[in-house]
Amino acid sequence: MPTHTFVLNGKQVTADVEDDVRLLWVLRDVLGVTGPKYGCGINVCKACTSHINGKAFNPCSVRVADVEPTDEITTIEGLADTVEGDLHPMQEAWLEQDVAQCGYCQPGQIMAAVAKVKQVKAQGREITDADLDTIRNVCRCGTYVRIREAIKAGAARM
Repeated sequence: MPTHTFVLNGKQVTADVEDDVRLLWVLRDVLGVTGPKYGCGINVCKACTSHINGKAFNPCSVRVADVEPTDEITTIEGLADTVEGDLHPMQEAWLEQDVAQCGYCQPGQIMAAVAKVKQVKAQGREITDADLDTIRNVCRCGTYVRIREAIKAGAARM
């Protein structure tokens, strides 16, 4: 069976799985990292949003064979380790805005928000409503108003 190595939440990991297994299943079933949620499995709902080399991506649509040994995968479990403090500023904002209802999509929502804010800040500007409109993560509970407020609050601290 092929061996696949990459960096997960700051640590080198190795998984013995077939090349065509989706990375989401490697994360969840092989490595026991359950923050990225299974929603649609076809890169539509984005419940599994994580970061690869600092950018948002959806591991449900990536074969493990397409991940390089030097690629750094960050899930919600490793997000706080990217900053000083117990929680990432976006996670703190999420709690303060009481965003979560059922909570299923929230890890993916937070990871998408952090990636979007980093992208916008790299362009030297503040996040706008138009930027928020480009985040396509689905929340079945419809907490979009609170999600948008949390992203703005978290962005102000990032």
